[in-house]
Amino acid sequence: MQKIVTFLWFDNQAEEAMKHYISIFKNSKALNISRYGDAGPGPKGAVMTCTFQLEGQEFIALNGGPLFKFTEAISLFVNCEGQEEVDYLYERLLAGGEKSQCGWLKDKYGVSWQIIPTALMRMLGDPDPAKSKRVMQAMLKMQKIDIGVLQRAYDGQ
Repeated sequence: MQKIVTFLWFDNQAEEAMKHYISIFKNSKALNISRYGDAGPGPKGAVMTCTFQLEGQEFIALNGGPLFKFTEAISLFVNCEGQEEVDYLYERLLAGGEKSQCGWLKDKYGVSWQIIPTALMRMLGDPDPAKSKRVMQAMLKMQKIDIGVLQRAYDGQ
């Protein structure tokens, strides 16, 4: 059992969101759906929570009603190995959502995601401040991260 689990509060789309996310991430599965009983507060038989895994990470989605909304103060950071994975995840999670800057997006449920290639973190962490500065300047102009553009900035081209 995972000690710390990400808990996501949805209005009434927990099951739909779970199915959407597990259709995008290859190493994913639904684990459990619990339903409201006689005690409520939701209608008896309606989905209360969905437990699922994305890439081995466990999540719980709650149909908690409209009281709380997602903000960018919390985001799901996804390490990507290459441009193909960045493109795949960015486009599928973006569908029906909103683009932002520097690899961030909001999906159609309002959840914020960062779709980030591991190459970006390596380049930003370079001990040569000129290289890391050029990469940072290039990244700040992007919505979806483009590794080729970052590499050219890193190389001083």
